[in-house]
Amino acid sequence: RGIFQKKWGFGKKPALIIIDMAYGWTDPEYALGSARLDGAVEGIQRLLPVCRAKGVPIIYTTSPFRKDGYGPMPSHTEGGAKYRAIDARAYDIDARLKPEKGDFIIYKENASAFFGTHLVSYLVECGVDTLIVTGCSTSACVRATVVDARAYRFKPIIPRQCVQDRAAEAHEWNLFDIDAKFGDVVDVAEVIDYLTKLKDN
Repeated sequence: RGIFQKKWGFGKKPALIIIDMAYGWTDPEYALGSARLDGAVEGIQRLLPVCRAKGVPIIYTTSPFRKDGYGPMPSHTEGGAKYRAIDARAYDIDARLKPEKGDFIIYKENASAFFGTHLVSYLVECGVDTLIVTGCSTSACVRATVVDARAYRFKPIIPRQCVQDRAAEAHEWNLFDIDAKFGDVVDVAEVIDYLTKLKDN
């Protein structure tokens, strides 16, 4: 174990962040979409109603759609016509995880949800000490957000069933490395139990 695999634990005031669960990533019709994300959708669907019932702040991230084609998703791929062209829908949050009034939506252009956004000031304003990180991809935006969350001294909690990647190997390795260094990778049932015991916000 050495200096790694330290457990940060749960704090007193959590927030839930749902990273990039937009159609461009969840719908296999798009070049960067993957049906593997269905598992993360199901896991997040278990968390959302509990968070809403407890008044936990809920944050979504996606990216801004630009008609000029500049953005995090390429406008063309080697697959060509095999895939749906990147359009405004690609950046819409998947309806299975539809945001509600009062949720905070961040439009980011980099991997970390913190970089160049108002996320940290929003969390501080809400008095948050624990960030429950969900979404995709485990090896990129999830990992980058967890690393930055720890740098800002939040307690990152990653429910295993609520994150996913296009590649199983990348998913598993990054979960291992995140758990060893930057956050706590736990079962979603443990997070639900923690939330259930919280006083309503």
